[in-house]
Amino acid sequence: MQNLKKMYTTILGDHFPMEMTISFGDQTLVYRKRTWKIVEENGTIDERGVRYGENPDQEAALYELVNGNLTLGDCTFIKPGYGLVSGIAVSDMLQVGKHPGKINLTDIDNGLNILKYLMDRPAALILKHNNPCGAAYGTSLADAYNRANRADRIAAFGGALILNRTCDKATAEIICQNYLEVVCAPEFEAAALDIIKTRKNLRVIKINRIDRLAEFEKFRFVDFKSLIDGGIIVQQSAVNSIRKVENLKPAITTYKGTEYRVEREPTQREIDDMLFGWAVEHGTTSNSVIYVKNGCTVGIGTGEQDRVGVAEIAVHKAYIKYADVVCFDTYGIPYADMMLQIEKGARNKADQEAIDAKTRTDRAGLPGSIMISDAFFPFRDGADVGIRQGASAILQAGGSARDFETIQACNEATPQVAMKFTGQRSFKH
Repeated sequence: MQNLKKMYTTILGDHFPMEMTISFGDQTLVYRKRTWKIVEENGTIDERGVRYGENPDQEAALYELVNGNLTLGDCTFIKPGYGLVSGIAVSDMLQVGKHPGKINLTDIDNGLNILKYLMDRPAALILKHNNPCGAAYGTSLADAYNRANRADRIAAFGGALILNRTCDKATAEIICQNYLEVVCAPEFEAAALDIIKTRKNLRVIKINRIDRLAEFEKFRFVDFKSLIDGGIIVQQSAVNSIRKVENLKPAITTYKGTEYRVEREPTQREIDDMLFGWAVEHGTTSNSVIYVKNGCTVGIGTGEQDRVGVAEIAVHKAYIKYADVVCFDTYGIPYADMMLQIEKGARNKADQEAIDAKTRTDRAGLPGSIMISDAFFPFRDGADVGIRQGASAILQAGGSARDFETIQACNEATPQVAMKFTGQRSFKH
């Protein structure tokens, strides 16, 4: 175990070349390895690349596209000069903490992948293991971060925070109340940076181009997936095409000659949450179902094999996270700490019972939420999970042979549930 702890604090180094060239027929893309000359804790200056890969015993390297323009069919891929994560320089690492590892970089990248659709107002996103654990709009940046953190205080511990506005003093003060691995923003006020730097091991990274992140909405990049036999699957990157109310499609289908249509139209608040939720869903591992409410995630279910299961998991997580934040607001400690005190006889079990009762009564804040599914419901049971918890509207791809069942579920609900189709699947693997 001691050796493993040492591995976590050791820069593995790598044997990957400084330049990588990929040819697509007569077109060539040239990549350059990103390295950083950083002063280590012992005072030595070491120029290295990525700390290590997904695990401490895996060498890894980060490459930036520096030359070549690729056009295949009617798709023109992103050109050099738009570096975000791959363009991070030493001067952008306002506090190094330690050389970044692959997971730090991919968490930042997926955060930017989601935030590029949420640039119209202050927004914050916290990620762990390349999935969002809390995402929120706010009246201010501090409000956005506070809401995102409270959406899942448990998972946010040790996460990567991505902000779409300059980090100010008010936001920094809240950030320093929690443990994070990475904070990334387009800029940091001097007073904010002074506060954040009191967290000595926190990686603080500035990416100037975040303020132009909306430009990346339509950019396509070449998406590689390597196979265990050395083969590679190549695809175009996904683009979220559900950006305004006009992109939403009516939930209507015909089955055995009978037309089925959702009877209630969504309100403006529900439409806003549909668009927000689909942007977050765009960066969530499939199969996934999420619940959002008033521009903030309530429950996030990711990476499951069946859709009803992931709908249930998202609800289960919403209840756990809601109880935790109620406990923290009431007693200033996490729910797990309260449970441990009860087990040791240091706290009355009535405290837990009161929090559990409030969580059940409030149904974890799910009533009025919007249920977002990255693909269609093959049966109505998935939609019924959200409807039973009080979801007021559903957004899903549509296109199932049994869409009529899900439409019936919405119309039979009391009160009736609104639903829209996207006509677009949003799988991410």
